[in-house]
Amino acid sequence: MLTALLIGFPLLASLLVFFIKGNAARNLALGFSVIEFILSLVAFVMYKNDHSCCQLRFDHAWVQSLGIHFSVGLDGISLLLVLLTTFLVPLIILSSYKNEYANPSSFYGLILLMQMALVGVFVANDGFLFYVFWELALIPIYFICLLWGGDHRASITFKFFIYTFFGSLFMLVGLIYVYNHTNADGLKSWAFQDLYNAGKSLTENQQSVVFWLIFIAFAVKMPIFPFHTWQPDTYVNAPTQGTMLLSGIMLKMGTFGVMKWLLPIVPLGLAQWGNTVMCLSVIGVVYASCIAIVQKDYKRLIAYSSIAHVGLISAGIFSATQQGLQGAVMQMLAHGVNVVGLFLIADILIRHTGTRHLDKLGGIRGMNGNFAVLFLIILLGSVALPLTNGFIGEFLLINGIYQYGAWFGAFAGLSVILGAVYMLRSYQSIMLGDRKDNNVVFGPLASTDKAILIIICGVIIAFGVYPKPLNDLAEEGVKLLLTNIK
Repeated sequence: MLTALLIGFPLLASLLVFFIKGNAARNLALGFSVIEFILSLVAFVMYKNDHSCCQLRFDHAWVQSLGIHFSVGLDGISLLLVLLTTFLVPLIILSSYKNEYANPSSFYGLILLMQMALVGVFVANDGFLFYVFWELALIPIYFICLLWGGDHRASITFKFFIYTFFGSLFMLVGLIYVYNHTNADGLKSWAFQDLYNAGKSLTENQQSVVFWLIFIAFAVKMPIFPFHTWQPDTYVNAPTQGTMLLSGIMLKMGTFGVMKWLLPIVPLGLAQWGNTVMCLSVIGVVYASCIAIVQKDYKRLIAYSSIAHVGLISAGIFSATQQGLQGAVMQMLAHGVNVVGLFLIADILIRHTGTRHLDKLGGIRGMNGNFAVLFLIILLGSVALPLTNGFIGEFLLINGIYQYGAWFGAFAGLSVILGAVYMLRSYQSIMLGDRKDNNVVFGPLASTDKAILIIICGVIIAFGVYPKPLNDLAEEGVKLLLTNIK
């Protein structure tokens, strides 16, 4: 029942916020998102005490004639992603306190509505319900980008919508095909375990077709090369909070979907095409890193770095090794936290200096030393320095990829070097040296900005020094997943 509440509460909260006017909508949305985070912590404690707790499962017949159930539940992996979602949404709302958006009730109502859909994606145990939440998550972010985005937002957002919507249709076709091969007591079923069994009963050629139908939807959402072309422009033109939602949480829908809804359904498809996807993933790591190195707009640089990180996560997942999958889960968490911090820094730069252009910045350390320290900690987490949250995931990922293939591991490992190059060079351009433009002045940080950066830095250090609570959950979830893949 608690899992259903994690979906229902932000839905009801969003409906209420839609009818609240002015800044009260923002404050109310922040309060509701904090309550949602507390509920997820309660779920975490309950799960640690008893994995089979009935409060963490909910199953009710929805369309019984078609075998559709409103079935939700938590395992180690989904619980971690629910925690990530509920942790980040309050920070994302808080980050908007220095931005004045027209029609705030709609803006914050859409954020809470998207939170509901994201949580639904991570907890759904019914294939049709998963697809419903998957599509629902697209609607709020589409309007957030379209109504509050930057220049050319209409054409850029339309491209994003077309990519993700048509990718989703391919997934629906694939799931329906598998559903038609289910047989649970003589009835068709959308239950994830029944879909797993039906998928494994298909021939190798049938599994290959289903593999690509479902994979395309997830590849677009992550995105990985060559399905990434919508991402840089969308990230740059979306409002900061929209970019945070896209990069910090929404792309994890794709990586999570591969783990729960692709690999266990078509293991023969994975065996036949996993090598191809591994090549695409590793190409994406190197390609996006090289593009990031030459970027001059800091927000666009972060967008390309996100593609590189996701390529590494994807390669770890398709290695189908314990270390690769576990590293993917840990890196999803670390990337979500770190990329939200980096996009907040990009927003702070534009608000304080009027530019994100690296050639026009410089010397900010001398104007605000506290900001320089907080920026550096988040940057080091992003480049996976030991004792930061990014290290454990990246180490496990490269280990798992190397087990799959030494050459893949070698090229994937370039992400460590290339990531350090573009991140440290950008920090040098922004924070060090002399001011390149004497008109650029950087004042004290707003209290909300400072609070968010301190919280993110605390998480980066805390889970870098002591990752065991998260790593144990990831390990348990991955072991369960591997039993369904083999």
